[in-house]
Amino acid sequence: MSRSSSSSATTIVVLALILAGLCSQCHGGGVPLEVGFYKGKCRSADVEAVVGGVIKAWIMRDPTIVAALLRMQFHDCFVNGCDASILLDGSNSEKTAGPNLSVRGYEIIDAAKAAVEAICPGVVSCADIIVMAVRDTVALSGGGRYIVQTGRKDGTVSLAKNVNLPAPSISVSDSIKAFAKKGLNAADMVLLLGGHTVGVAHCPLFQDRLYNFQNTGKPDPTMDPKLLASLRARCPQNANVNNTVNLDQNPFSSMTVDNSYYRQIVLNRGILQIDQELALDPLSKSTVAAIANGFDFSKKFGEAMIKLGGVEVLTGDQGEIRSSCRAVNKGTK
Repeated sequence: MSRSSSSSATTIVVLALILAGLCSQCHGGGVPLEVGFYKGKCRSADVEAVVGGVIKAWIMRDPTIVAALLRMQFHDCFVNGCDASILLDGSNSEKTAGPNLSVRGYEIIDAAKAAVEAICPGVVSCADIIVMAVRDTVALSGGGRYIVQTGRKDGTVSLAKNVNLPAPSISVSDSIKAFAKKGLNAADMVLLLGGHTVGVAHCPLFQDRLYNFQNTGKPDPTMDPKLLASLRARCPQNANVNNTVNLDQNPFSSMTVDNSYYRQIVLNRGILQIDQELALDPLSKSTVAAIANGFDFSKKFGEAMIKLGGVEVLTGDQGEIRSSCRAVNKGTK
């Protein structure tokens, strides 16, 4: 074997081992996720390219979908795993839970599902479509293009009462514990919260930091004074407003997946309480500082997203492949 061939083979083996490790928390009757799961299952069709085409068309019309889909995947994976249960309609489904009322982008997943069903019916899961769609929006928004593993099945249960997501005011230590329950470590948590670099927040989620932080009757003393003044103008006290503000306060980067969010929070310009505490808490501030100072955010963010996509997945004979992402298949109990 030539040196170049040997090197290529070694690279492939190493990549396979890395991806296997990243999905160590996956379960599904012993059937692991894999890169290229759909290759050969839809004749010559490239399922990931079909989904990517739909996403590219959407993001050209609305670049904010990157934040919407990142949030959708996080909210899906943190509740019963990455099983697309957040997509199911119903009077008491996950969609109806308070934290999910502002989740959007369902029609984008519907469009991607319709596109793959047209060429390959009954094969591609909605859970995989979410993961592929998020990867593509990240890549099209300036982030690195990471490799996704596929082979998930769709869940059949979606209950609002099961939705228990970390609150914007959660402490760093409690956030680390919440992520650990999903097989994600402290560094993963810091990296995944980097999705806030393209996110927005409504005034009520951080208004206490502006006027009555921890019931002191005063603003959060850690907030940059100029930012405080700007946010107070946007979110007046005792006013019934639900305005939004960018979580990345760099106006030139609020739609780009990069490390700008971290550079803002080290300057005390975090919007949500958890954002600012990431830069101040001894448990996370060194990681934040490293990312803000040029750490390879795109690569590491992609690795964290791969791990998130492997949380409590259904594979093999578990779950189903939904015909419609909004409803379980007929006959499913």
